[in-house]
Amino acid sequence: MSSETVVIRGVTRRYGKQDAVRDLDLTLRAGECIGLVGHNGAGKSTLIKMMLGLVRPTAGSVRVFGEDPAAGAAARARRELGYLPENVALHPSMTGAETLAFYARLKRQPVAGNAALLARVGIAEAAHRRVGTYSKGMRQRLGLAQALLGSPRALLLDEPTTGLDPALRQSFYQIIRDLRRDGAMVLLSSHALAELEGQVDRVVVMNRGRKVADGSIADLRALAAIRPCIRLRLPRAPRAVANGPDAWVEWTSDSEGVLELSCEENEVASVLRSLPNSAEDIEILRPSLDELYAVFQKGAP
Repeated sequence: MSSETVVIRGVTRRYGKQDAVRDLDLTLRAGECIGLVGHNGAGKSTLIKMMLGLVRPTAGSVRVFGEDPAAGAAARARRELGYLPENVALHPSMTGAETLAFYARLKRQPVAGNAALLARVGIAEAAHRRVGTYSKGMRQRLGLAQALLGSPRALLLDEPTTGLDPALRQSFYQIIRDLRRDGAMVLLSSHALAELEGQVDRVVVMNRGRKVADGSIADLRALAAIRPCIRLRLPRAPRAVANGPDAWVEWTSDSEGVLELSCEENEVASVLRSLPNSAEDIEILRPSLDELYAVFQKGAP
């Protein structure tokens, strides 16, 4: 069985004279967790709609599990997808259990496992309360439960942690790790860039409909050409580094003995090995995903 869950080739989606997505190539594989980032209007939602088969591309092709998701014959492939929209619309007069049962019938899934699924997302105790009494975070968790119905092989999640407190966010990412371990592909569209670090295998950066970067955090750091910075404390900084390693291409020090040095990524290890024994409070500062995002947005065509 191919590991390619979603294959997008040369896709453009045009609305009138406006290109929402332009000439996009993208492959998403089983077991991957991919962060999809970009400003409002960058094309993220249109891209997800094409994967779901809700919108057809103006040009190019979209294949999900080898099929065109917009084709009538692709119903089985669509049932392998779980989707959580940014704004979960749930009927306020229905209970959580009734809501999940409704979606299970839509997906032609048995309801026998619904209680366990509600427990998995942390709202078992509220299963028989009306959704209108739920908090934002509880509605979000119920939306995640419906996305997980049928153990989908691919999940498309749009701002999935909105309304979740820190503890529940950790619980959410544990669910994502479990899904990846079982071989599911997970796409997270999010503005919470700091959250994505350490959670995703790849980040796809969109700008005005184009993909402007695609790779691991390490790949994006290399593409952005931002050097890591080594920060440390030395009692007598200027004299201590006068004969320092050649890999220190620049450094600054202050009156308190705090020293910052910039070097290439492949030189970090040699710099650390060359530090004097008196070095204290050593930190390696690399650009965050927020900083990388800003670089790619600024440099996009």
